[in-house]
Amino acid sequence: MKTKIIQIGNSKGLRLSKTILEKYDFKDKVELVFKSDHILLKPVPSPREGWVKQFEKMHELGDDKLMINDVFEEEEFEEWK
Repeated sequence: MKTKIIQIGNSKGLRLSKTILEKYDFKDKVELVFKSDHILLKPVPSPREGWVKQFEKMHELGDDKLMINDVFEEEEFEEWK
């Protein structure tokens, strides 16, 4: 596919169609990967993308237990009142 480089203020850029943006899941930002003879555009995933599935998998495997007690035996709650 060929596309024109367009003027955007004092800069130049590429215009991507809605179809391309949706197909490759481009949102507000893209990652540019510079290769020796080309540039690769990659979508930037949201920081917590896929966490729900991973937490569900952890629960299924029983790997979601606390590693330490949330209350220590020697803890004094009176001082917090």
